[in-house]
Amino acid sequence: MRKESDGSSAMNRTLEHILPRVQKPARYTGGEYNAVVKDRDQVDTRVALCFPDTYEIGMSNLGVRILYGVMNEMKGVWCERVFAPWGDMEEEMRREGIPLYGLESGDSIADFDIIGFSLGYEMAYTNVLNMLDLAGLPLRSADRDEFAPLVIAGGTCAFNAEPLAPFIDIFSLGEGEDVTVELIELYRKAREECWSKEELLAAAAQIPGLYVPSLYEVEYNEDGTVKSITPAKGAPATVTKRIVQDFNRSYFPTKTIVPSTEIVHDRVMLEVFRGCIRGCRFCQAGYAYRPVRAKVPALLVQQGIESCKNSGYQEMTLSSLSTSDYRRLLDLCDGLQEWCDPNGVSLSLPSLRADNFSWNLMERLQHGRKSGLTFAPEAGTQRLRDVINKNVTEEDILNFCRTAFAGGWSTVKLYFMLGLPTETDEDVLGIADLAEKVYHTWREVTPNRSRGVKITVSTAFFVPKPHTAFQWEAQISREEYERRVRLLRDHMRGRSISYHWHDPETSVLEAVLARGDRRLADLLETVWRKGAKFDTWDEYFNYDRWMEAFAACGIDPAFYANRVRDKDELLPWSTTSVGVSSRFLWREREQAYRGAITPDCRKQCTGCGADKLYPGGVCDAEC
Repeated sequence: MRKESDGSSAMNRTLEHILPRVQKPARYTGGEYNAVVKDRDQVDTRVALCFPDTYEIGMSNLGVRILYGVMNEMKGVWCERVFAPWGDMEEEMRREGIPLYGLESGDSIADFDIIGFSLGYEMAYTNVLNMLDLAGLPLRSADRDEFAPLVIAGGTCAFNAEPLAPFIDIFSLGEGEDVTVELIELYRKAREECWSKEELLAAAAQIPGLYVPSLYEVEYNEDGTVKSITPAKGAPATVTKRIVQDFNRSYFPTKTIVPSTEIVHDRVMLEVFRGCIRGCRFCQAGYAYRPVRAKVPALLVQQGIESCKNSGYQEMTLSSLSTSDYRRLLDLCDGLQEWCDPNGVSLSLPSLRADNFSWNLMERLQHGRKSGLTFAPEAGTQRLRDVINKNVTEEDILNFCRTAFAGGWSTVKLYFMLGLPTETDEDVLGIADLAEKVYHTWREVTPNRSRGVKITVSTAFFVPKPHTAFQWEAQISREEYERRVRLLRDHMRGRSISYHWHDPETSVLEAVLARGDRRLADLLETVWRKGAKFDTWDEYFNYDRWMEAFAACGIDPAFYANRVRDKDELLPWSTTSVGVSSRFLWREREQAYRGAITPDCRKQCTGCGADKLYPGGVCDAEC
């Protein structure tokens, strides 16, 4: 039985009082199977691993699961999970004076040594501020005099840290398994030797992969663009991301926490490889997670079996950016199904590509539930697919559907983007034409027409992202996006085809924040004080509130979202690197405007620069 402080006991009694009044109280109780609880007397460093969204979303994040396990494997370190409380719970917490707390202990995270945020989506930034406030901490790093708690952040959004720079002490770039351990050890040393916060931050900047924003002075030109970024106190001019060098030996959580309430991905997630061989020019993850490193099938089978045995899960999914690109996928499926089938465990494969979905693979999937297949053509015409370097043809797409329909599937989801560079009305209408061709393919090959078919077409509003070939591009206006949605909607035919489109308002704000600079910190604090939080949820999102904050701060969102950058413009994220050179990205942009294809990494090394992150290794080596 764990020891409880008097303060923790009092808070537990208060929680018992308020939890019956909130939705899904299991979000806030902890105590789940496989959760790590340690003796406070045996711990010298406590870490709050914060996810700025609900329990259901955060518990589905594989990165959170991995880092939770990595830190709790360290002697003397206790990592606890913290999720953003929903509005009803926050109201009760503020009324009762309950600070934001760790799920494992119930202790206030303000008393922890390190607070770490996982940043996967720009629209969660207001929740970061809200969680700091709920912890009773000053929002801005400069106002937190002591280095306890140290506030850090990582995730894909950290590759442009600038909008959150004044709030965060240290950003961790790239994969966190190794650098997190190094940072904790540095923290321990600083505490033991009584360093100042300034000394700790200066030392942290010397660890590869750690970006300390307070050590960089930014100046701006009269036109609002960045004039210069000057590092201080020995901080490097550019901070390059960290990667796991030996993926087969990296930590994997085979003893994953089993949630007490339903979550988004309530299953075993088996990470087969990191990175992507493809090179889609719009995809930040495809560049940010290079180089490609895969695990051997035997290890994956072992990890999958152990994970199921330790959790009781009856479903396993293979996780990666493009699962069907795993070289030995059929061998892996066979190895897993040898155990899964007799034990009643289903196997699913998301992130499939149309150009390598085979009959052999489909036969493996037949063993599981036919929940529907998902594919992302991204664009409706071959011309535009070549522009974005999707490297799939219409024939590939229809063959994918033909194989699926012949195998008994009757549900297909197709994902596209509107507003891609060079897109025309012909490209937009091409989406409707392709959907109709998919329908006719079903009629040609389905073994059972009486079951019908459901084809779902979804479009998202293209957002240019840092560290991609389209990082210099303008996002089209909201009005133009809505016009293209109407155009497509009016040409979508057939009762078996349904069309859904993403609301443009959050995408506009995402475009602002994704390529913003640290002047947007005032915007974030202003809109948060106006009540912004959970901006990813319709129940809370208020576009007018954001527009009021832009006006109050004198910021024009079009400057960040709807402006083409020059080749020589100093970009706010120039101090961070994903290992892919800016020269390569610009070359890819030029290739896009020529409609030229860049082959995938297996056919030809593209010279992106990511291989330099992997000394002694080979990108996408045979596993």
